[in-house]
Amino acid sequence: MHTLQALHHLNINMANSLFLLPTFALLFLTTVLARDPNLVVDFVGPNVSTDFPGRYFTYTGLRGGAPPPAHGIGHKGVKSDEFPALNGMGVSMELVEFAPGAVNGPHTHPRGSELLFVLEGALRVGTTDSRGKLYKNDLQKYDVFLFPEGLPHYEANLNKGEKAVVVMMFGSADAGFVSLSQSLFGSGISDEVLMKTLKVSAETIQELKDAQK
Repeated sequence: MHTLQALHHLNINMANSLFLLPTFALLFLTTVLARDPNLVVDFVGPNVSTDFPGRYFTYTGLRGGAPPPAHGIGHKGVKSDEFPALNGMGVSMELVEFAPGAVNGPHTHPRGSELLFVLEGALRVGTTDSRGKLYKNDLQKYDVFLFPEGLPHYEANLNKGEKAVVVMMFGSADAGFVSLSQSLFGSGISDEVLMKTLKVSAETIQELKDAQK
């Protein structure tokens, strides 16, 4: 009797394991496919020739600095579209200039971590984890701050008399950008859902939606 019961439980456990196996495989594949693909060669070179100069690995588009700030922030991206040597490397970057008082509100990069390096001025930054804990700091020239992949974060130049210039480096060819305020109040989520979630009035919700226009 004990032997039969043991075999019965063993069969159930094996069945459960076989049932879960495709689930784990799907999760693994989803994780792998969400990442930038790995190269099987040293780098992706131009198609025109196998003999090309070192300038292929050089990008000069940042020599003029970031463009004039629009709405307080000017940025110039460095991605594979502008710099083909980045193809397959899984990295990208931006040069960003914050006008005095400018704020880059809470947002996320769903596909890559961000390493922020302060070139000029000072910047207040912060990020929150999945438990809602805030990690913030006031950065000075040459300071570095890490924003983990997918976590909400912000940057603010609270100095009213001096601009801030930073380099943002991403661990992805395209880390993506999701504005939290735009996602909540500019995406068409119903007022009723937002009112009940945030526990505010319809008038407040409308003001927040109008601010996104």
